[in-house]
Amino acid sequence: MQTAERLQQARELLEPRALELVEPSTDRLDAEMSPDSLTAGVQALHDHRWGYLSTITGLDLGPDDGRLEVLYHFCSGGAIVTLRVKLPHEDPKVPTISKIIPSAVIFEQEIEEMLGIDVLDIPIKERLFLPDDWPDGVYPLRKDAQLEGDNE
Repeated sequence: MQTAERLQQARELLEPRALELVEPSTDRLDAEMSPDSLTAGVQALHDHRWGYLSTITGLDLGPDDGRLEVLYHFCSGGAIVTLRVKLPHEDPKVPTISKIIPSAVIFEQEIEEMLGIDVLDIPIKERLFLPDDWPDGVYPLRKDAQLEGDNE
């Protein structure tokens, strides 16, 4: 199956669940998802054996936007599909996809720890990267994080 056909298949799977679909380039499809539709979108890709989960990325979109974003990157041949979930800066929550793709848990732990995004029903809630004595409520990848040595 060619890249364009793979992207068309992904489009058909995600269109009923996505808030918006955008093709930023000929080999990519971005699907903006709500937190409530994320699991259904991942399940649709998984059920149709559409590629594999490459990684999950978390972003702080900055004070002007006031939101965080989680990006779920799937690859199939030369095609890349990214499910994008925008969340409020205060009390951000997203469902786990680890019940569908067990290996997602390590990425989910990272976005919890580094950005303070609550991954609902994640099977492992322990720290992965930060030391045990790291202060609660300080998320190093948030743009408003006050980290030691920032003012030097």
